[in-house]
Amino acid sequence: MELPIKIAKDSPEPIYYQLEEQIKALIASGQLPAGSPLPSIRALSKDLEISVITTRRAYQNLEYEGFIQTTQGKGTFVADIDDAKKEKVKTETVYKAIQTAVQTALRHDYTFAEIEQIFQQVMVELREKEGS
Repeated sequence: MELPIKIAKDSPEPIYYQLEEQIKALIASGQLPAGSPLPSIRALSKDLEISVITTRRAYQNLEYEGFIQTTQGKGTFVADIDDAKKEKVKTETVYKAIQTAVQTALRHDYTFAEIEQIFQQVMVELREKEGS
């Protein structure tokens, strides 16, 4: 099973954290429902071209937080997550994405008013695209 995960090796965020956050988002969005098998640490490391140690750390953190469960001899599976936890992850993911976009705009010397205008433009374009 190949997961739709993209690791940005030039990102200031550690690779294990990027992996954790993307798996959490896949679980929270329902793309990885409870009980879904996850790739082994070695297989995922190979697919993403990252170290086994990095992948193991992400899996351990996800297990500690209750997002995944590992059963000896059977594999690693998505845990059954309550709706409140899913909602929290979704909100945090969107918040971080918007925060990053705003920080990028500020680095390019946009004003808050200009950033709001761009945000509104994106919203209009996406609504039109959804409607078509």
